[in-house]
Amino acid sequence: MDETLKELAAHIADALPDAVLGTEIAYGELTLLAAADRIVNVLTFLRDAPSCRFVSFIDICGVDWPKREKRFDVVYHLLSPTLNARIRVKVETDEVTPVPSATGVYAGALWFEREAYDLYGILFSGHPELRRLLTDYGFDGYPLRKDFPTTGFVEVRYDDERKRVVYEPVKLNQEFRNFDFLSPWEGPDYVLPGDEKATAPKAG
Repeated sequence: MDETLKELAAHIADALPDAVLGTEIAYGELTLLAAADRIVNVLTFLRDAPSCRFVSFIDICGVDWPKREKRFDVVYHLLSPTLNARIRVKVETDEVTPVPSATGVYAGALWFEREAYDLYGILFSGHPELRRLLTDYGFDGYPLRKDFPTTGFVEVRYDDERKRVVYEPVKLNQEFRNFDFLSPWEGPDYVLPGDEKATAPKAG
Protein backbone atom coordinates (compact mmCIF):
# COMPACT_ATOMS: atom_id res chain seq x y z
CA MET A 1 0.00 0.00 0.00
CA ASP A 2 2.79 2.42 0.91
CA GLU A 3 4.48 1.82 -2.44
CA THR A 4 1.25 2.68 -4.24
CA LEU A 5 0.92 5.87 -2.20
CA LYS A 6 4.57 6.79 -2.88
CA GLU A 7 3.96 6.42 -6.60
CA LEU A 8 0.80 8.52 -6.33
CA ALA A 9 2.64 11.20 -4.33
CA ALA A 10 5.44 11.36 -6.91
CA HIS A 11 2.91 11.56 -9.75
CA ILE A 12 0.99 14.44 -8.14
CA ALA A 13 4.20 16.31 -7.24
CA ASP A 14 5.49 15.96 -10.82
CA ALA A 15 2.18 17.17 -12.24
CA LEU A 16 1.98 20.18 -9.89
CA PRO A 17 5.59 21.16 -9.13
CA ASP A 18 4.75 24.77 -8.22
CA ALA A 19 1.76 23.85 -6.05
CA VAL A 20 2.85 20.79 -4.03
CA LEU A 21 5.43 21.77 -1.41
CA GLY A 22 5.85 18.34 0.20
CA THR A 23 4.35 14.89 0.75
CA GLU A 24 4.10 12.52 3.70
CA ILE A 25 2.73 9.01 4.19
CA ALA A 26 1.48 8.09 7.66
CA TYR A 27 -1.02 5.49 8.93
CA GLY A 28 -1.75 4.31 5.41
CA GLU A 29 -2.76 7.75 4.11
CA LEU A 30 -1.06 10.29 1.88
CA THR A 31 -0.74 13.92 2.98
CA LEU A 32 0.13 16.73 0.59
CA LEU A 33 1.42 20.12 1.75
CA ALA A 34 0.22 22.62 -0.85
CA ALA A 35 0.72 26.31 -1.52
CA ALA A 36 -2.36 28.13 -0.24
CA ASP A 37 -2.77 30.27 -3.35
CA ARG A 38 -2.77 27.15 -5.56
CA ILE A 39 -5.21 25.04 -3.55
CA VAL A 40 -7.95 25.26 -6.19
CA ASN A 41 -5.55 23.93 -8.84
CA VAL A 42 -4.51 21.07 -6.56
CA LEU A 43 -8.09 20.08 -5.69
CA THR A 44 -9.19 20.30 -9.34
CA PHE A 45 -6.32 18.03 -10.43
CA LEU A 46 -7.07 15.51 -7.66
CA ARG A 47 -10.74 15.44 -8.68
CA ASP A 48 -10.36 15.30 -12.47
CA ALA A 49 -7.10 13.48 -13.23
CA PRO A 50 -7.82 9.88 -14.38
CA SER A 51 -4.95 8.69 -12.18
CA CYS A 52 -6.54 10.23 -9.07
CA ARG A 53 -10.33 10.65 -9.25
CA PHE A 54 -10.70 11.98 -5.70
CA VAL A 55 -14.31 12.80 -6.45
CA SER A 56 -15.67 12.33 -2.93
CA PHE A 57 -15.24 15.38 -0.69
CA ILE A 58 -15.17 14.46 3.02
CA ASP A 59 -14.52 17.69 4.93
CA ILE A 60 -12.40 20.76 5.61
CA CYS A 61 -11.15 21.55 9.09
CA GLY A 62 -8.77 23.95 10.79
CA VAL A 63 -5.82 23.47 13.15
CA ASP A 64 -4.44 26.28 15.31
CA TRP A 65 -0.71 26.65 15.99
CA PRO A 66 -0.66 30.04 17.80
CA LYS A 67 3.14 30.25 18.13
CA ARG A 68 3.69 29.74 14.41
CA GLU A 69 3.88 32.73 12.03
CA LYS A 70 1.19 31.20 9.83
CA ARG A 71 -0.84 29.94 12.75
CA PHE A 72 -3.52 27.96 10.88
CA ASP A 73 -3.52 24.74 8.90
CA VAL A 74 -6.51 24.31 6.60
CA VAL A 75 -6.92 20.57 6.06
CA TYR A 76 -8.92 18.99 3.22
CA HIS A 77 -9.92 15.29 3.27
CA LEU A 78 -10.84 13.55 0.02
CA LEU A 79 -11.72 10.00 -1.03
CA SER A 80 -11.13 8.23 -4.34
CA PRO A 81 -13.51 5.29 -4.85
CA THR A 82 -11.49 4.41 -7.98
CA LEU A 83 -8.24 4.02 -6.04
CA ASN A 84 -9.92 3.01 -2.77
CA ALA A 85 -7.70 5.59 -1.08
CA ARG A 86 -7.95 8.72 1.00
CA ILE A 87 -5.80 11.82 0.72
CA ARG A 88 -5.22 14.77 3.03
CA VAL A 89 -4.21 18.18 1.68
CA LYS A 90 -2.85 20.88 4.01
CA VAL A 91 -2.25 24.56 3.43
CA GLU A 92 -0.95 27.16 5.88
CA THR A 93 -2.34 30.65 6.40
CA ASP A 94 -2.49 33.43 8.97
CA GLU A 95 -5.28 35.49 10.52
CA VAL A 96 -5.55 38.01 7.69
CA THR A 97 -4.61 36.15 4.49
CA PRO A 98 -7.60 34.42 2.85
CA VAL A 99 -7.38 30.98 1.29
CA PRO A 100 -9.13 30.58 -2.09
CA SER A 101 -12.51 28.91 -1.59
CA ALA A 102 -12.92 25.30 -2.69
CA THR A 103 -16.64 25.71 -3.36
CA GLY A 104 -16.06 25.93 -7.11
CA VAL A 105 -14.47 22.47 -7.07
CA TYR A 106 -16.55 20.78 -4.37
CA ALA A 107 -19.94 22.34 -3.68
CA GLY A 108 -20.00 20.59 -0.30
CA ALA A 109 -17.12 22.77 0.90
CA LEU A 110 -19.49 25.70 1.49
CA TRP A 111 -20.59 24.88 5.03
CA PHE A 112 -17.21 23.49 6.06
CA GLU A 113 -15.50 26.76 5.10
CA ARG A 114 -18.16 28.68 7.02
CA GLU A 115 -17.47 26.46 10.04
CA ALA A 116 -13.69 27.08 9.80
CA TYR A 117 -14.37 30.81 9.57
CA ASP A 118 -16.80 30.73 12.50
CA LEU A 119 -14.64 28.69 14.88
CA TYR A 120 -11.10 29.75 13.87
CA GLY A 121 -11.52 33.02 11.95
CA ILE A 122 -9.93 31.53 8.82
CA LEU A 123 -10.84 33.62 5.77
CA PHE A 124 -11.80 32.21 2.36
CA SER A 125 -11.77 34.39 -0.75
CA GLY A 126 -14.44 33.76 -3.37
CA HIS A 127 -16.81 32.10 -0.91
CA PRO A 128 -20.41 32.95 -1.84
CA GLU A 129 -21.67 33.34 1.75
CA LEU A 130 -18.86 33.56 4.30
CA ARG A 131 -20.65 34.18 7.60
CA ARG A 132 -20.90 32.44 10.95
CA LEU A 133 -22.55 29.05 11.05
CA LEU A 134 -22.61 27.65 14.60
CA THR A 135 -22.17 30.52 17.05
CA ASP A 136 -24.84 33.04 17.98
CA TYR A 137 -25.48 36.47 16.45
CA GLY A 138 -22.84 38.98 17.53
CA PHE A 139 -20.57 36.29 19.00
CA ASP A 140 -17.21 37.72 20.04
CA GLY A 141 -14.08 35.77 19.11
CA TYR A 142 -13.36 32.36 17.63
CA PRO A 143 -13.94 29.54 20.13
CA LEU A 144 -11.57 26.88 18.73
CA ARG A 145 -8.51 29.11 18.78
CA LYS A 146 -6.16 27.97 21.53
CA ASP A 147 -5.99 31.45 23.02
CA PHE A 148 -9.76 31.71 23.40
CA PRO A 149 -10.70 31.64 27.13
CA THR A 150 -12.42 28.46 28.25
CA THR A 151 -15.11 30.49 30.02
CA GLY A 152 -15.84 32.61 26.94
CA PHE A 153 -16.58 36.33 27.15
CA VAL A 154 -20.34 36.35 27.71
CA GLU A 155 -22.93 34.03 29.22
CA VAL A 156 -26.50 33.61 28.06
CA ARG A 157 -29.45 33.07 30.38
CA TYR A 158 -33.20 33.54 30.44
CA ASP A 159 -34.26 36.48 32.62
CA ASP A 160 -37.65 35.70 34.19
CA GLU A 161 -38.31 39.34 35.06
CA ARG A 162 -37.62 40.63 31.56
CA LYS A 163 -39.13 37.51 29.96
CA ARG A 164 -36.33 37.21 27.44
CA VAL A 165 -32.82 35.86 26.90
CA VAL A 166 -30.07 38.21 28.12
CA TYR A 167 -26.35 38.34 27.42
CA GLU A 168 -24.03 39.26 30.27
CA PRO A 169 -20.25 39.32 30.84
CA VAL A 170 -18.97 36.11 32.41
CA LYS A 171 -18.79 36.35 36.21
CA LEU A 172 -16.83 33.79 38.22
CA ASN A 173 -18.58 33.50 41.57
CA GLN A 174 -15.47 32.14 43.24
CA GLU A 175 -11.82 32.15 42.42
CA PHE A 176 -10.25 29.05 40.97
CA ARG A 177 -8.86 26.85 43.73
CA ASN A 178 -6.56 23.87 43.92
CA PHE A 179 -8.81 21.04 45.00
CA ASP A 180 -7.48 17.84 46.53
CA PHE A 181 -9.18 15.09 44.56
CA LEU A 182 -7.48 12.34 46.61
CA SER A 183 -5.74 10.85 43.60
CA PRO A 184 -4.80 7.20 44.21
CA TRP A 185 -1.41 7.99 42.65
CA GLU A 186 -0.78 11.28 44.45
CA GLY A 187 -2.56 11.00 47.77
CA PRO A 188 -2.55 13.57 50.57
CA ASP A 189 0.23 13.87 53.14
CA TYR A 190 -2.21 13.37 56.02
CA VAL A 191 -3.79 10.08 57.14
CA LEU A 192 -7.36 9.54 56.03
CA PRO A 193 -9.83 8.17 58.61
CA GLY A 194 -9.71 4.37 58.50
CA ASP A 195 -6.25 4.25 56.94
CA GLU A 196 -4.33 4.33 60.22
CA LYS A 197 -3.32 0.67 59.96
CA ALA A 198 -2.16 1.02 56.37
CA THR A 199 0.18 3.87 57.24
CA ALA A 200 1.31 2.69 60.66
CA PRO A 201 5.04 1.81 60.89
CA LYS A 202 5.73 -1.89 60.84
CA ALA A 203 6.86 -3.52 64.07
CA GLY A 204 10.57 -4.37 64.00
